Amino acid sequence: MESLEFLYGTAAGRALLRPLVSRPVSKLAGAFLDTPLSKPLIPLFVKNCGIDTEDYDLRQIRCFNDFFCRPLKAGKRPIDPDPASLIAPCDGLLTAVAIEADTVLPVKQSRYSLSRLLGDEMLAADFRDGMCLVFRLCVNHYHRYCYFESGRKGENVLLPGVLHTVRPVALEKTPVFTENCREYACIETECFGTAVQMEVGAMLVGRIVNDAPWPREVRRGEEKGHFAYGGSTVILLLQKNAAELLPEIWEASRRGEEFPVRMGQKIGRAID
Repeated sequence: MESLEFLYGTAAGRALLRPLVSRPVSKLAGAFLDTPLSKPLIPLFVKNCGIDTEDYDLRQIRCFNDFFCRPLKAGKRPIDPDPASLIAPCDGLLTAVAIEADTVLPVKQSRYSLSRLLGDEMLAADFRDGMCLVFRLCVNHYHRYCYFESGRKGENVLLPGVLHTVRPVALEKTPVFTENCREYACIETECFGTAVQMEVGAMLVGRIVNDAPWPREVRRGEEKGHFAYGGSTVILLLQKNAAELLPEIWEASRRGEEFPVRMGQKIGRAID
């Protein structure tokens, strides 16, 4: 944490930060983590991050990145069965944020506009006064994610950028989500109207691997993709009056606290 304070909080640190957040550095690190030479890093990573490996199928692990995006054993992330439930698309730490006009207003973090986040002013207008759900994944989390709802998914939109860390110290000082590499798709959902599901890369995460870049029908709980190494973020944008969250999530967010969730868990419900 002290090193991140130095990098983001001082002039000298910001000068050192520029090459660290570049995509070439991330790609170089990712290339090594894809090789069998990286496999000896796994036991130390498991120990330092306190990862319980009992939930995962580890039979096909040949390198560090295989372990990082390790698959679950069957039944370990059940999807809430109520079709009106709003579910978490991933494991992570959830913050619910109100959208006022075009501006996303986090409690402690830097503000950012929807039009910059999406790179599309017309699309951003559809979510004015709606809700932004930010799921921050730490290195110890399960790094695959699913579709949060069934519907018709549009084409993936890739917005190249740099790769800041998504730790709070960076979010407080830099508009990370409008600078980092990110990819999103619009989904015409069955219960929540038009929604956006976005993945944001982070420092040393050079790859957002989405399984279906083209338009098609998708199912709630179906795997959407995964991140390679590092912390990362999934963002959901919901239109005004599309859903109501569980009150404990809103209360935690208002206090500036992140709410831990697991993929498939109910976090709210559709407003009929």
